[in-house]
Amino acid sequence: MTASAPRLWRSALFMPASNARALEKSRGLDADILVFDLEDATAEADKESARTMAADRIASREGRAAHVIRVNALDSDWIAADVKAAADANADAIVIPKVAAAADLESVRRMLPAGAQTPLWAMIETPRALMNLKEIAQAADTGLEALVFGGNDMTSELRARPGPDRAELVPHLAATVAAARACGLIALDGVFNDVKDAEGCEAEALQGRRLGFDGKTLIHPAQIDIANRAFSPAPDEVAWAEAVAAAFDAPENQGKAVLSVNGEMVEILHLTRARRILAMAAQHENRNAGQ
Repeated sequence: MTASAPRLWRSALFMPASNARALEKSRGLDADILVFDLEDATAEADKESARTMAADRIASREGRAAHVIRVNALDSDWIAADVKAAADANADAIVIPKVAAAADLESVRRMLPAGAQTPLWAMIETPRALMNLKEIAQAADTGLEALVFGGNDMTSELRARPGPDRAELVPHLAATVAAARACGLIALDGVFNDVKDAEGCEAEALQGRRLGFDGKTLIHPAQIDIANRAFSPAPDEVAWAEAVAAAFDAPENQGKAVLSVNGEMVEILHLTRARRILAMAAQHENRNAGQ
């Protein structure tokens, strides 16, 4: 699975791997990504059993969602077994918490069984990760596929005061997207904590979309539809993209670099954006048709 593969990344739901009922209910959810969490959402006493439950759930996968595992901390007693279990279950990716440097990714790569090619997703959630963002994103030889922003830990470690507009995090969110784009990686936004505030979740998801993220990590199934809508092309976007593509495809405009479309001057870079929007819209239609 690569960043250019025909997958959707709009909604990535974290769920405790120790909760058998939640794991079973996940089969009917419309999330693009299911993240079975062995770290924060799993108590120490349940780490071993949760690992087995997550691996069994992934091995018995069904539906279109990507199935990934968030492993325990790099300095924990559980991570080596977590990584092996994820690879043996053919997880679509391994999410690594608190990645601080490229060496952390290299360490996890060495834990994989011989021949395993499971992609790695790095969580960016500490100031040290921000300082090393370039080297982390460039660690292609480790199998890195995605950067996942961890807003809660980042806010805490920065000693920032969280606000509804995430002003304290916007520079770091934008830096994470830029690093992902420069290196051809997926970029996932952080979670929204208030599961009862649908409007707030939607506003934050739309902010993430404006910043360039591919999707948003979530903590409750009620947030899935919100993220799916926010990270899908809106009807007016699709209409704009169709008009731009049609204008450049018209025989009389062949070879032209600049056109006027509905009173707006557009260039080749706008055509590139239009093609991307239309491709996303087609993916979403195909996803819906297959349900």
